Amino acid sequence: MDPFSKARRIFIRRISGYGLSLALLAAAKPALSKPLTALTGIRISESAEDHTRVVFDLSGEFEHRLFTLADPNRVVVDLFDTRESDAIEISRTSTNLMGGIRSASKDNGRLRVVLDMQGKVRPRSFALKPDGKSGHRLVVDLHATNLSPTPIETSQKERNKRKEQFVIALDPGHGGRDPGAIGKKGTREKDVTLSVARKIKSIIDRTPGYRAVLTRDADRFITLRNRVRKAREAEADIFVSLHADSFHSPNVKGASVYALSLSGASSEAARWIAQKENASDLIGGISLDDKDDLIASVLLDLSQTATIQDSLELGSNVLENIGKVSKLNHPQVQQAGFAVLKAPDMPSILIETAFLSNPGEEKKLRNPKHQHKLAKAVFSGIQNHLKNRQA
Repeated sequence: MDPFSKARRIFIRRISGYGLSLALLAAAKPALSKPLTALTGIRISESAEDHTRVVFDLSGEFEHRLFTLADPNRVVVDLFDTRESDAIEISRTSTNLMGGIRSASKDNGRLRVVLDMQGKVRPRSFALKPDGKSGHRLVVDLHATNLSPTPIETSQKERNKRKEQFVIALDPGHGGRDPGAIGKKGTREKDVTLSVARKIKSIIDRTPGYRAVLTRDADRFITLRNRVRKAREAEADIFVSLHADSFHSPNVKGASVYALSLSGASSEAARWIAQKENASDLIGGISLDDKDDLIASVLLDLSQTATIQDSLELGSNVLENIGKVSKLNHPQVQQAGFAVLKAPDMPSILIETAFLSNPGEEKKLRNPKHQHKLAKAVFSGIQNHLKNRQA
């Protein structure tokens, strides 16, 4: 046997003997952790005495948690797998609502940022992805709960008090070539929504001080943008879009009400600023046509904030009344970026009346008596909301 063959066999035996040990060492070796996202800047702006916006600039994707603490009042933002950059830039540290800002690194790569507040606030947050100008951002809007309303909110209430007739825009979902959801018995969403909308319109038009307009009054297809345009052309005070849900499981049931999410509002505001629409598109009675982008952005932000809050309150009133005649899928108003909810100066909600995929609820939605009960419940919620808003 040549010495090279003998040496090779000895080497193989030794490697085989060490195999288990090597495998155990490999398993015990810690996995390489991903690099932490860096918080590179905090920009704080104040568009009104009761609204502060805090924008967190980050180097990459992130997850966050937002909550409030009392005595003293604080808003806490936890950024996971995030570190504070050595060269972090903070535009300012206080506003009318906010007294200061501080941060500390916690366990497992969690960065906690605490906003010390001057009083109680209502915070909302949403994430923005890179857009070519800015990178990843977390936006936190702080709204006062105990200060006087904004000029736009005030002007809306004043107009409400002067109104002799409220105009309600009813939007029967789908239509024409778009049937929407279809139940086991062939019930089409587009037929249900039109039937319920007509019943609501009939109730509204019989009530002094109210008038209803339909975005479609027949089985035809209308784009989402045109639905909103029709409502605005009618100078509607409220926009209600009607739908019937569907799910892969026949056991899911119940009604839901949606308002616009802040992220949806942000993307829509960008579109309005870019296009400025035209002189007839007004925000709280103020035209954007002759405003520069910064002023237009502030006006839109104020208007959208007031409108979303109004929509949430409207949705709560409607949901409460629907709950008296139907089971609820969600006990609270949900928020999403539905295109038909994006008018910045018109409180808007979307109602999922029930699930056509549920046999029991499909049967109810086919029943004219149940449709009438649903119609009365929706209008009762609208009435309650408008009465509260005028108070």
